[in-house]
Amino acid sequence: MNDDQLLRYSRQIMLPQCDVLGQQKLLAAQVLIVGAGGLGSPASMYLAAAGVGTIAIYDDDVVDLSNLQRQIAHHTPDIGIDKAISSRATLNKLNPDINVVAVKQRLEGEALTQAVMNADVVLDCSDNFSTRFAVNRACVLTQTPLVSGAAIRFEGQVSVFTPGRNNSPCYNCLYQQQGDELQTCSTNGVIAPITGVIGSIQALEALKLLLNSGEVLTGRLLLIDGLVMDITTMRFKKNPACPTCGCLP
Repeated sequence: MNDDQLLRYSRQIMLPQCDVLGQQKLLAAQVLIVGAGGLGSPASMYLAAAGVGTIAIYDDDVVDLSNLQRQIAHHTPDIGIDKAISSRATLNKLNPDINVVAVKQRLEGEALTQAVMNADVVLDCSDNFSTRFAVNRACVLTQTPLVSGAAIRFEGQVSVFTPGRNNSPCYNCLYQQQGDELQTCSTNGVIAPITGVIGSIQALEALKLLLNSGEVLTGRLLLIDGLVMDITTMRFKKNPACPTCGCLP
């Protein structure tokens, strides 16, 4: 690290869980973020600020006026621009030291598997069940850690899946592959800060995974009800009959 980087990341380097070696790990790491919306915006911004060396962002949507209430990586002049490209511009302004790979694409099939394989950690910041299950399958296949988040109305949830480690369950162990695609922000609404809370927690869990520090949310589902400010944790186990990860030891 050069002098500017030592100063930029000095408050993290002070932490014994990080130190200089940990910061160097972050600078050498690659994170994949699926979705550049309400969750992907704060998650990507905090990971960029923390010095994650390469952040790959995939999203096939463009910025709309209705996004700006909560998707803080985008600004009014960005309306009509690809969300991935808009996110890259924001992250580059925030931290020009890092490499941001921005792709306007809905990840699926072999492209999804390859993108997951290239990542040290994957953040699922999508807003539909079909993508969540597809990302989960790719992470199980490649045994890549997955940080999954969701937010709607005043509610949010986060969990971490570490395939092949600590007898970790996967997303399919928690949810059957019959999700209600109508449960989206566009049909149910969402209060702006809950997406920031969930996306920030996703970034924190990703940093802990990269630093191999602390206890991540593997086998636990963190549930937040912002309307009454109730935070609970539900424990769940790997399903031996899971159609996605049941064959893993």
